[in-house]
Amino acid sequence: MPRWVLPALGGLLVLAALVVFWLPRQVEERAFPDESVAGSPGSATSPEASPGAGSPATVAPDSSPWSDAQQARLRKEAQDVLAELLDLQFSLQERGVEQWGAEPFAAVAATAAQGDELYRQREYEAATARYQEGLAQLQQLLDGLPSEVDRQLERARTGIEEGDAGQAQTALDLAALMEPENAALAPLRERLSVLPRLAELLALAGEAEQAGDLATAEQRLQQAVSLDGDHLRAASELARISDAYRQQQFNDAMTEGYSALDAGRFDGARVAFRKASQLQPGSGEAASALQEVEAAETAHRLASLKRSGRQHEQEERWQEAVSAYEQAQKIDASVLFASDGLQRSRGRARLDRQFRDAIEEPGRLSDDKVARAMEALLAQARTISPRGPVLGGQIERLEQLLALANTPITVTLRSDMATEVIVYKVARLGQFDQRELSLRPGTYTAVGQRNGYRDVRREFTITHDREPAPITIACTEPI
Repeated sequence: MPRWVLPALGGLLVLAALVVFWLPRQVEERAFPDESVAGSPGSATSPEASPGAGSPATVAPDSSPWSDAQQARLRKEAQDVLAELLDLQFSLQERGVEQWGAEPFAAVAATAAQGDELYRQREYEAATARYQEGLAQLQQLLDGLPSEVDRQLERARTGIEEGDAGQAQTALDLAALMEPENAALAPLRERLSVLPRLAELLALAGEAEQAGDLATAEQRLQQAVSLDGDHLRAASELARISDAYRQQQFNDAMTEGYSALDAGRFDGARVAFRKASQLQPGSGEAASALQEVEAAETAHRLASLKRSGRQHEQEERWQEAVSAYEQAQKIDASVLFASDGLQRSRGRARLDRQFRDAIEEPGRLSDDKVARAMEALLAQARTISPRGPVLGGQIERLEQLLALANTPITVTLRSDMATEVIVYKVARLGQFDQRELSLRPGTYTAVGQRNGYRDVRREFTITHDREPAPITIACTEPI
């Protein structure tokens, strides 16, 4: 504000006081002189009163009562406007107008000074016009007060955003002087009070970002936003760093996932890619990576089953080979190795199972039908090439068992000449004292029957391992 403004305003106040209080009295004295001196308008003096006059004479006054009254009214109008101007001036000064409206306020002073000069010259109408002009200028300043308050509040916000505490404090002080009751003052003062700590947190966040520590940067910015939720830069930086941190975490998760995938750790890869998908919902890259895991795991599983099936075939573990190939078909029914492997393995698995059952239960070969069926299977097995040690051993063992099963063993049966004896699936022997039978190795059942006696039943097994003992069949228990 120019240095001359305050002295000019002071002089204006003194001049206004003179105009309002001292000047009117001087004008009245001149406009309305004492009747004893000038007399009242329209009154005549007596002739005696004027020596040397031969006839009555009238003193011509400087003004008439009517014109004096008009002047008084115009003077009063000027004084009323001036009083309004002074009231508004004092109100604006209380609101610090010299700090935010110095130039227009100084222009009002100049206009008022012109009015005072016209007033002294008794140009009341012109003086009133000047006073009204000044009043209008002051009213314009008053009308612009809300906008100026808003401007100062915005300067305070800008200072807070830019970290300029001095600018913010100056603007808040001026806004408080202009409009102490403004509701925005308290929140802005609160924001200004935490500005030093907020600036520190912003600086720490910047350092952490430079060091590549986005987690710490995000944490510092979260603290800053919690201090001042209206700070635009802090909020913007938090959003930017959070996005960058999520991108960094996403990239790390994708890298971890592909490393696990390359190492065949499919569960670990799946966990990493799902984490990436959560960090960036709807990410096509993460979704594609998860599909790669499924495809790679499927391929790996099929390759493993293929190897297992081939290994089982080589080891002549045909049922395990069938199981491996069936699992492969469940995963992908179109894989050729599984269908080919099943074609090779199922017949061999069935043959292997039949041979194993016959070897584990050689007594079944005593049944002629079973023996003939096994002979047919052996004939089929002898045509298989390459044969393999397991199948070769099975053929050799079954040939031995069949040879033994086809070699009869003599067994002695004894009775009492009164009992009817039957050997199931062999012959009805009738009554005898002793009889010898040539039987294939196996388990047999002999039944004795006699009228008036309880039936007897004897089950016996004969093998080439030992000579069979005589078997007695006689009904001895009367009914």
